[in-house]
Amino acid sequence: MEAQVSIGVQPSCTRRPTVSPPQPRFQLSAKPLFRRSPLRSAASKPAASTEKPGASAVMEASGFDSEGREFRNAVEMWREAIGKEGDVHKRKEWYRQGVGYWELRLCSFFVLTSEVCCNSMVLSLNNDYGAERFPGGGRGRNLVALDCGSGIGRVTKNLLIRFFAEVDLLEPVSHFLEAARESLVPESGSAIENKATNFFCDPLQEFTPDVGRYDVIWIQWCIGHLADDDFISFFMRAKAGLKPGGLFVLKENIARSGFVLDKEDRSITRSDTYFKELFHRCGLHMFKSKDQKGLPQELFAVKMYALTPDAPKRVHNTRAKAQPNRPGIIK
Repeated sequence: MEAQVSIGVQPSCTRRPTVSPPQPRFQLSAKPLFRRSPLRSAASKPAASTEKPGASAVMEASGFDSEGREFRNAVEMWREAIGKEGDVHKRKEWYRQGVGYWELRLCSFFVLTSEVCCNSMVLSLNNDYGAERFPGGGRGRNLVALDCGSGIGRVTKNLLIRFFAEVDLLEPVSHFLEAARESLVPESGSAIENKATNFFCDPLQEFTPDVGRYDVIWIQWCIGHLADDDFISFFMRAKAGLKPGGLFVLKENIARSGFVLDKEDRSITRSDTYFKELFHRCGLHMFKSKDQKGLPQELFAVKMYALTPDAPKRVHNTRAKAQPNRPGIIK
């Protein structure tokens, strides 16, 4: 029997999760009309994952789309979404429709949600990671960050520019980027000397950063628009954009298992193990991860990952091997 889908949207920016009885087998509320916010999904509320790590477990896990259709695995889903390998037209159409979804959204649809998780992640990185990577907490250094999928610039304005001397913004929707440029004009008499420097109007899958420019590349609520192969290609290119000791910070919605494909805005919500398999394929290593706390159960879980291209340092055991218990020699 075909699954029913219940969709509810409230016009207010303070909308709350919508529940429509009776409960269907797969219920998905519509994605809000602003980016930078978790997608609601009763099928993907936070829960302990039963998936086991490993490529076969991840890529063979089933998933759904926003119309309730079930896919046996990610390969089947991507074949439907972007066509078979070499189908350039269908892939371009996937990305065109994804950007088109946001081009129809006004800047006023964005809301300033809590950045507690972001702040705590930055402070944690500063305490645990900064001593090794950024001596002196970065003071006296020209720390530079890239804000990927920057939208109207709220993450840069309310978070990144407090920690980094320069922040570059990357956003494919031109009127969002112009709004960010206007909002990030330095205020007269401001004590903060940090600044937004470059504004790139490019999609993630086509962007290549300058070599060795960034201490941190921040990717928040936008990587879901990339197909798996473009996800990997982006990180492979972006690794060259990091300074020695630099890292990626990725913040994203997390599916309970497998994946959820949103056919309206052309994006995919991946599970934690799905992400970890892709990180492995990108040659990235997990430094730290953090779950967003305090979200309603109707929302996707949200997770942050701090990733480094540097392999973890091995700790060599210098302790002498224990000698077998044998009698001493009496002289």
